[in-house]
Parts: sequence; C-alpha cells; structure tokens
Amino acid sequence: MMMGLIHSVEETARRSPDAVAYVFEDTKVSYHEFVEKFHRAAGALEANGIRKGDHVALILGNSPAFLVGYYAIMKQGAIAIPINPTYTPDEIGYILMNGDVKGILGIAPLVEAAKARLVHLPNLSVVVSVPFNGVIGPSEKIGNVEFTTLEDWLSIEYPVKDVMNELDDTAVILYTSGTTGKPKGAMLSHRNLTSNAQSIGEYLNVSERDRTLAVLPMFHVFCLTVVVNASLAHGASIIIAPRFSPQETFELAKRERVTIFAGVPTMYNFLLQTVQAHPHFADYFATSRLFVSGGASLPVPLLESFEKTFNCHILEGYGLSEASPVTCFNPLNGIQKPGSIGPSIIDVENKIVDELGQELPDGQVGELIVRGPNVMTGYYKMPEETQATLRDGWLYTGDLARRDEDGYFYIVDRKKDMIIVGGYNVYPREVEEVLYKHPGVVEAAVIGVPDEEMGEAVKAFIVLKDSVTEAELLDFCAISLAKYKCPTRLEFIDQLPRNTTGKILRTVLKKQPSNS
Repeated sequence: MMMGLIHSVEETARRSPDAVAYVFEDTKVSYHEFVEKFHRAAGALEANGIRKGDHVALILGNSPAFLVGYYAIMKQGAIAIPINPTYTPDEIGYILMNGDVKGILGIAPLVEAAKARLVHLPNLSVVVSVPFNGVIGPSEKIGNVEFTTLEDWLSIEYPVKDVMNELDDTAVILYTSGTTGKPKGAMLSHRNLTSNAQSIGEYLNVSERDRTLAVLPMFHVFCLTVVVNASLAHGASIIIAPRFSPQETFELAKRERVTIFAGVPTMYNFLLQTVQAHPHFADYFATSRLFVSGGASLPVPLLESFEKTFNCHILEGYGLSEASPVTCFNPLNGIQKPGSIGPSIIDVENKIVDELGQELPDGQVGELIVRGPNVMTGYYKMPEETQATLRDGWLYTGDLARRDEDGYFYIVDRKKDMIIVGGYNVYPREVEEVLYKHPGVVEAAVIGVPDEEMGEAVKAFIVLKDSVTEAELLDFCAISLAKYKCPTRLEFIDQLPRNTTGKILRTVLKKQPSNS
C-alpha cells in the first residue's frame, strides 16, 4: 500500500528522530523537530478556520517556513498553492482570485505592500507574514481578514486534528502558464505527488545518507518533487539555499558535504563559468555522487564540458507540472545518452503518437503522451482545458519527441511556442497581451532566441502606430510581468509575417536575421 508523504516523514521521525531533515544557514533541524513544527502549524491552520479542502497560498522563497507551511497544509488536509514571490501584484492577484484562496503564508514585505488589495479577495480570512529583510509584517484585522505574523501565529500550541487524507484528495494546485495567456491550475493529488517522489527516490537511489542541495526554487514543481518530496520521503537531508549564486552554491556544497545537486541548464552554465575563472571551486563538489538536470534541454557541449571539469555524470530528465512532474530520466546505473531525456521512470509509461493518437514506430517524431499514477486529476475550474489535455487516461504534453530502439526519448521541439528562460516557462501570448495594452503598439509577436547565460531570452517584434521608445516599452512590461518574462530584445518592424489564414508565422520570425 502506498504511504503518503506526511506518513513517510512521520515514520522517519519515529524511526530516526535525530536524523537531520533540513539545514538552513547555521541551523539544523531533526525529523522529530520538523514534525513538531508542521504539526503545530497545522493546529494553527485549524484554529484559524482552515478546513480540509481549503486553499492556502505559499508566497515564499526557499526557507524553513516553506517546508513547514507546505507540510502543515497537507497535514491539515488543505490544498497548497505555491506562488512565485517575484511575480507582479497582477500575476499574484490572478492566482489568488482564480484559486479561491482562503489563507496566505507570504513574505512580510509583499504582504505589507499588498494588504490593501488582499482584503478585497472574497474567500480570504487569514494572512500570515514571514519575516524577510528585517520586515515583520502587519498584525491587525482589516475587514474579514486577520493579519498575523509567523511568530504570533505559532506562539500558541493548538491541538493537532488528525485529518484523514485520501490518496486521491487534491494536495497541491500548481499554476502553469497557458496558451490562453492565463495560468492554469494543475490539480495534483496526494497519490500523484507520493508516487512521483517514491519513483524518483528509488530511481536515483535516494537514502538517509544523502544530503540534497535545494537551490532550485521550492515553489517550482522540479524542486518540490525531485528535491523536497523525494528527499523527505526517503529520510535524506535538505540543504536549503535561499537563492542561487555560483560561489554560495560551491561553498554550501563543500561545507554541508552535499551528495545530490539538482539544477537547470542555466545553473550548470554559471557553475562551469565560475570554475573556468576560479579552478579551485571544482573540488567543492567532491562529496557529490549525483547531478540532475531538468527544466529545459541541456546542450550536449555544456553537459560534456561540465562532466569533464567536475569528473561526474549529469542525469538529464523530463517532466511537466501536470505529471508531478517527472516522466523520463537517464538511469543512474545503465546507459546514459547525452541529448536524451532517458527512458520512462518506474510506474510511468510514455509513448509517441500521431495526430490521431496512434502510436508511432521508433525514430518517428510525434507528440509525447504520458500515463501513470503521477498524472494530474485536471485543471482547476477549467473543464474544457482538462478534456483537451487528458484523453483516454493519457496526458497529452504538446511536446514533439521521438523514441529510439532502446526506449530512450528525445525532445525535438518544445511545447507549442513556449520559451524557457533559466528554467522558467514563458508563453509568448502572455507577453504579447501586455504589449498590446500599450496605446502605441499595433501588433506584437514574441519568440525565444538563444541566450548564452539563460538558455533563451524573450524577444518581441513590434509594429507601432505612434513613436514609442524601447525603454518605454520595457518599463511598461515590467509593471505587469515578472522580470524573467519581460522582453530583453525588441525589434520594430513594418508588418508581421502571416499565412493565408492570418496566423502569425513565428517560424519566419525565428529564421530572419536579427538587427538587435
């Protein structure tokens, strides 16, 4: 019988109470202490009116508060909605409203700045501020919303209600950008998350001897499953890095004797560049047995150069939020094929199909579809999107891929026109809609262009009706879009290329010589 994530952590705390669950700065927290912390937080949720099935947003960076809050929400039977704290107020506001959020655990500066807007959310009842950069956060009641600080919230020890979580209950809603320009909330059950964490842990031989570096953002599904859930489900320790900095990453890896590092290609590129400038850092990963890459395709030259420099192997895999996320991975013990995302992981089936859903022979390019206990139950409040994506028990990824004779998969083209900036997904339509709001813009088309540091950069082709400067448009975008979504390159043109039906031809834009 499958053991849920909460039960797994509680079992480790009973079996090995002194084992280290996580390390943050100079503080080490045992599994016993971690369980006590999230039990107390779950009791506080209950005392503040959060019930089973209620939605609680986590607007936090990498921190102990994220881990405690995330596991407390699941323990309470509520549903966690992790949100990128660097999103603009408009982006965060949409998710809070669409996600019917009742509670928020967020960084204090953000809460302080947004409290006047938060009180207008119809379902919101409690907001807990987590101190950040010296800001404590408000402690007051405004309308129907109770604002409190993390210290005050946890100052009283409330009894923990033993909520019965079924494996098919929703545990998390992860918002991922959609082709409509509005984010979609992928509903992941306890079964989805648990199965993927267990499969990845077994596939990568994660054990209580491992020390996993959490430098990927915890609100992102890659870190949430491969680092957080897989480590805690197998009794490993998580070394929390509040942000990615090459030098800080090296120093943490050495000081904390890290054994597993998971990152996106951009991170590997920065680490490699740092070692090329300062060769002594190459020894700082001496205790690491496993390097994992995902979030975007890892260029083979980068992979080979990194492996040679660090005398290691990087295992590349593939996943998407709707699959909790991992579906394929190069094996730890076995053939590793550069450029491949590997074969299917344990309990997950991948296949390549044509436009009619018929399986294609090896070597032919088609759409990658996925089936397994990790596949989401659907999109929150989006039945039509759900029906289009989940068909006959299969998740249609929208990614073009091929499979070789050994069962290894290769991504040929990315999901529709998606751009991946440093591991983050950017959809052109979302950026275009912001540009179209500017009164001086007639038309806009956005594409991804190669970028040495970030993998890809966002470039916008714009047709103007009035004189508008590049700086003005960039400032305009920064109001409504997170920094990584903003165009870094603009090109003004007389008209956009279209086909006979009027559809903009992005392929033509990608092929034409750039003047910027």
